[in-house]
Amino acid sequence: MTVASPYTDPRETPGRDERTDGEGTPAGEARRRRTFAVISHPDAGKSTLTEALALHAEVISAAGAVHGKGGRKGVTSDWMDMERERGISVTSAVLQFAYRGHVVNLLDTPGHGDFSEDTYRVLAAVDAAVMLLDAARGLEPQTLKLFDVCRARGVPVLTFVNKWDRPGREPLELVDEVEQRIGLRPMPITWPVGIAGDFHGLVERADGTMRRFTRTAHGASRATEEILDADRAAAEEGVDWERATEELELLEEIGADFDAEAFHAGTATPVMFGAALSNIGVARLLDALVDLAPPPAPRPSAAGEARPIDAPFSGLVFKVQASMDKSHRDRVAFVRVCSGRFERGMVLTHDATGRPFATKYAQAMFGRDRSTIDEAFPGDIVGLVNATALRPGDTLWAQDPVTFPTIPSFAPEHFSVVRVADASKTKQFRRGIEQLDSEGVIQVLSSDLRGDQAPVLAAVGPLQFEVVTARLADEFSAPVRLERLDYSLARRTDAAGAEALKGSIGIEVLTRRADGVLLALFPHKWRLQAVVQNQPDLVLEPLIAEGAAP
Repeated sequence: MTVASPYTDPRETPGRDERTDGEGTPAGEARRRRTFAVISHPDAGKSTLTEALALHAEVISAAGAVHGKGGRKGVTSDWMDMERERGISVTSAVLQFAYRGHVVNLLDTPGHGDFSEDTYRVLAAVDAAVMLLDAARGLEPQTLKLFDVCRARGVPVLTFVNKWDRPGREPLELVDEVEQRIGLRPMPITWPVGIAGDFHGLVERADGTMRRFTRTAHGASRATEEILDADRAAAEEGVDWERATEELELLEEIGADFDAEAFHAGTATPVMFGAALSNIGVARLLDALVDLAPPPAPRPSAAGEARPIDAPFSGLVFKVQASMDKSHRDRVAFVRVCSGRFERGMVLTHDATGRPFATKYAQAMFGRDRSTIDEAFPGDIVGLVNATALRPGDTLWAQDPVTFPTIPSFAPEHFSVVRVADASKTKQFRRGIEQLDSEGVIQVLSSDLRGDQAPVLAAVGPLQFEVVTARLADEFSAPVRLERLDYSLARRTDAAGAEALKGSIGIEVLTRRADGVLLALFPHKWRLQAVVQNQPDLVLEPLIAEGAAP
């Protein structure tokens, strides 16, 4: 696989001596940035679409599929062994590349609901999102939950109806479902010619032309396309063209034209159709993201004041990932640049501690691959290597202090005691648990009863336990045993609450290791209700962040 630098595209990116319109300044460079995430329900084709977008930007030489069938390579964004083996994304990834004179920061997210917390962190770092729908299944539960997060964070959403080369539902039915179930007014940009499973091409609503595609073997390279004017399309496509034009006329009647203001305000969504596995409609989607998605804007601080784009540097840590490079076992903090110019080597202030933070090792990310960068601008994602002091939700700043809103944790619903299988690996076990806790892979709880030898893992979904088990064995050579606990609810409490609940049957109070918060664990909601009724003065606060319920 070949990877192009996001800063050295000789076809599109102007040289430093050719910069115009504010290029080289934070505000000018921000206008060239597009930072977005791809969100979907599992198996909607999210990682395949991510790979296809990179292929059409010509930053990889051949696309991969999750399962690597038909000679296709593994997906660039799915770089963990578990992801490649299971065919699911379990961690977010960043692909940064140049396209049409812009710098694109594409963030692939986990599709499975058990990893929603990682997706929520990613949505704190983007300016737009692509909501991927399966043509046969439409809006699914995980899609709806992730859209709620976008709505809560004010993230504009562009909809891409995928798998149109397979049997599916009627296009009008799908766009109507988007409007009825999530309240976004659909604004189709392209429209399919041919029913799902008998796909002939796409009509461009802006000019009425049709793009007809010829697929390549296994979709490993770009599908070739032919542009037909309306007369030729009518003559060659017959009844399928007639059906498409009738549907387009109906869209005209209901006022489904594109409205940039409504899109950016989060009240309407551009809709496009295609097939990521066959690379059909993907190039048009990439163009739409560059043309329509908003560039970085001033970001509100925790105090409610917007940090101007051209203010001194500030950044939000939204993800921490260790062992991306197995040969070095390093730890990378992913930082979204919110304002100003980042320069490698600058000394920043870690807002949580007030301590200086040096940035000698700064990198641009492309899945697991990365390269050293000397500067970055608002919208860019910078990987800071060996940033052991940083955690998701931390703020970094230069000169003018700022604190961005933290990224709340989800309420865990699954709990297991974890023990090292081999006592001689205790040191590695403790180091691994501390590492995974600091990354936010899982919440680690402790108690005087069990001690450090048997911490309790708290997860949104059970697949998180599989990730922990695999990573402890692979990265730290510390195989573990898990013992499931019969709790399903956690509530925040205080010292008085912990003392009052001490010794209660079926209830346990543990300390969340990362922040020292006391959590009371309950087996079910009825046990919680009984405690609330009998002791109404106890502090028992929900942990779920607004708009972030998994």
